[in-house]
Amino acid sequence: MPTDRPIRSEHEILVIGGGVAGLTLALEIADSRGVTLLRPAADDLGASRWAQGGIAAVLSPDDDIDAHIADTLVAGDGLCDEAAVRFTVEQGPAAIDWLISLGVPFTRDTTPGASYPYHLTREGGHGARRIIHVDDATGRAVMDTLMAHAKAHPGIRIRADLSGIGLINDEDGHCRGARCIDSRGRLHELLAEDTVLSTGGASGLYRHTTSPRPASGEGMMMAAELGAELMNLEFQQFHPTCLYDPDGSPFLISEAVRGEGGLLINARGERFMPQIDPRAELAPRDIVARAIDAEMQRTDSDHVSLDIRHLGAAAIRQHFPTIHAHCLTRGLDITRTPIPVVPAAHYSCGGVTSDLNGATTIPRLYAIGEVACTGLHGANRMASNSLLECLVFARSCARQLARATPVSPAALVPVDCGHQPLSPDTITETLGRMRQVMGSRVAIVRHDQGLAEAAEILDRLVDELHPKVRQASPTAGLASLWHALRLARLTVTCASNRRESRGLHYNSDYPHHAQARPTASRIQLPGVRTD
Repeated sequence: MPTDRPIRSEHEILVIGGGVAGLTLALEIADSRGVTLLRPAADDLGASRWAQGGIAAVLSPDDDIDAHIADTLVAGDGLCDEAAVRFTVEQGPAAIDWLISLGVPFTRDTTPGASYPYHLTREGGHGARRIIHVDDATGRAVMDTLMAHAKAHPGIRIRADLSGIGLINDEDGHCRGARCIDSRGRLHELLAEDTVLSTGGASGLYRHTTSPRPASGEGMMMAAELGAELMNLEFQQFHPTCLYDPDGSPFLISEAVRGEGGLLINARGERFMPQIDPRAELAPRDIVARAIDAEMQRTDSDHVSLDIRHLGAAAIRQHFPTIHAHCLTRGLDITRTPIPVVPAAHYSCGGVTSDLNGATTIPRLYAIGEVACTGLHGANRMASNSLLECLVFARSCARQLARATPVSPAALVPVDCGHQPLSPDTITETLGRMRQVMGSRVAIVRHDQGLAEAAEILDRLVDELHPKVRQASPTAGLASLWHALRLARLTVTCASNRRESRGLHYNSDYPHHAQARPTASRIQLPGVRTD
């Protein structure tokens, strides 16, 4: 049980989270300012490494910027910030060139007379082939390349021994770094001139997800504790096709499988998407996920199937070697048998409000990647725009940090910690109850009664846990639960306040768009206590 004062250290730039966004920022700024990167081993199981499909960008001479912008705006269902969309799309080709210069081994197009040297695939919502990829394991290849460069850079110090549990602020309202805990339970205070959150989204609020170790909104709530504005929390994307295997770990079946001709069929072997949307299997994710959910209920089935047998065994092994090999380990040969799939929590379109440079509403605090809400995705993220956003905003944020000037720091705001041990069983049980509530009442299809029930149950869980949090000695698990539980409650509030259906938020009591011009949902909690 830690009783000593926190171990204090000083840093130029503190980056919390080591996925694609965090690593990209670190590499882009480390030549001019020193970087400390908090990257626990669990980050290897986060969303970045498991991204299969690829990165959307206008690369082919047959494609154009305005077409990518238009597709993104359609997918975002009226809630995108058009300036953020244009900024992201215009910066995309340069970001891809940067990755190529680092040595990311993108799959080449060996077709005679190909208009672009790398193979481009198509995914849901895109009107053209613009997804550059590394077979079906793009995230892993990008992560491995970025990590190799980060480890070799003398200006980057990677701390795998620390987990961030809260941010530090001063009496002027500026972020001054983060409070962390190490594997021995000792508290650390990492004071920083500038702090960057790249902690991922909030899919871990749900029981069924597409990542083995999804983030649960910890970074979002850490920022909210300082008074940062959060936006659009109700728009949680469920990927339409996660491998259905109740006894196995989560595994995503890439959007590119449908992009290359995969067909969704129900328990009777019938296609159902052409009757739902003229784009059929290539409709945006919110439409496909709701269609699958409805078809499962209509046919009283626990999954549907994704059939690619007609592509032929050679093409399947060539385009989807990772998916093919993984399914074989689960006893499933996808060259012979359709893939059983279900929707699962995948991506948070909401998060910490941030501008085109990653700046939040709190001075000296930045947010990039899935933890941030830039306005790019609106009410529904289009496939493969996520890694694009990570790259573009990390590089933009790095340029802003290179221009930052020192400030005279004010006195730090103290935080008290308890010293009583808390049973790990309490954490596990409470987390399970929260995820059950979110999955049953705040998922793909919602209604007012279910949201009200979720709010009541989550309020009760918060009230039960709060006195224990005040008395307990801090741990990474307890901090994660406390952040997740309060963010879940805020998510329900945002969902309850939106009296319409739009994008990823579908309320059966309000099945249509509101007549008024759509607006983002914003929440700010000044003075939220961290104890």
